[in-house]
Amino acid sequence: MQIDTTPKLKSYDVVIIGGAMMGASVAWFLANRPDFDGTVLVVERAPAYEFSSTAHSNSCIRQQFTQPINVQVSQFGADYVHNFRQYMGGDPDVPDIHMQPFGYMYLAATAEGEQVLRAAQQMQAAEGAGTQILTRDMLAEQFPFYNLDGIRIGSHNPVDEGYFDGGCMFDWWRRKARAGGVEFINNEVTGISRSGDQVSGVVLADGTQIGAGHVVNAAGPRAGQVAQMAGLELPVEPRKRYTFVFEAARPLDVDLPLTVDPSGVHVRSEGKYYMAGCPPFEDPAVAPDDFIEDHSLWEEKVWPAIAERIPQFEALKLIQSWVGHYAYNTLDQNAIIGAHPEVSNFMMINGFSGHGLQQAPAMGRGLAEWIATGRYETLDLSPFAFDRIPAGQPLLEQAVI
Repeated sequence: MQIDTTPKLKSYDVVIIGGAMMGASVAWFLANRPDFDGTVLVVERAPAYEFSSTAHSNSCIRQQFTQPINVQVSQFGADYVHNFRQYMGGDPDVPDIHMQPFGYMYLAATAEGEQVLRAAQQMQAAEGAGTQILTRDMLAEQFPFYNLDGIRIGSHNPVDEGYFDGGCMFDWWRRKARAGGVEFINNEVTGISRSGDQVSGVVLADGTQIGAGHVVNAAGPRAGQVAQMAGLELPVEPRKRYTFVFEAARPLDVDLPLTVDPSGVHVRSEGKYYMAGCPPFEDPAVAPDDFIEDHSLWEEKVWPAIAERIPQFEALKLIQSWVGHYAYNTLDQNAIIGAHPEVSNFMMINGFSGHGLQQAPAMGRGLAEWIATGRYETLDLSPFAFDRIPAGQPLLEQAVI
């Protein structure tokens, strides 16, 4: 579909900077609100999305977090996936989205790691999650392919955890947002106009000035740069994360849960193949257009960890690999959402640090509520407010992959 580069209007009620998963979510939820009839513009610099975090996502969802609000956010996400067509208005053209419920498996190798998993399981169960603690004996019985040397316990939840087609959700949000009157353009925001405690509009790369009632920062790993245009600091930076798809000479006869190994490597089933991922050896901020791979990572870190944990995977063939970027919140690896306290109409939906795609339904809905009404109507997302940043009070999430 051809996307215009020039906006149709000179001013909009809402200008969304970034049209990937978060921007599309906010746009759709605004367009779907009967009480919101404002004009919405989405500005996307690269509408093929080939280098976006959305395109590089492994598209998984889980409830195994250590903060209750993150569990609640993902529970809505799971419900949204299961009932996607209904949430999209019952349109028969909207497909059902299947979730592959292999679950996540966290393995603990230390007393401290075990304590974290046990405490998290109790909290998750109180929130209604199906997480279970598995002893070594239980692990050996249910998952005999694991090498359990050094492993104390596992934490597994096969209920509403697994893989889903996030690309389908993303595509239909954009389609339905357009049908609801949202305008998408292929351009780049290079400046944000500000008057005191308000932003008044944005400037595009071609010099076009657009007025705005609200500006939404949905720029993913570039969110810190966008905030600086408004004279604000946001602790979000691009960090590389690697994905590897491989074939096993001796595949397992059951689906492999997304296994989070104490080494920092994670691996799961991917159809007839398997998918693994990890951070690099060093984890600095990188340029937003730096997707250069460190090819030693597979040989020196990922393959050895996989073969150690699952001896049946000693003989592997690497099929594909790529690098994506986390929009990494350096304070606490959690979302930053809502209005900026110094600039009340500058809205943030940033810093998801790897779990953004699964959180997009709840986060997009919540920010749309805030823009339309000035408050959260359904799930209270105030724990993710920016205020904790200058206060130095992290909402620490210990289950970051």
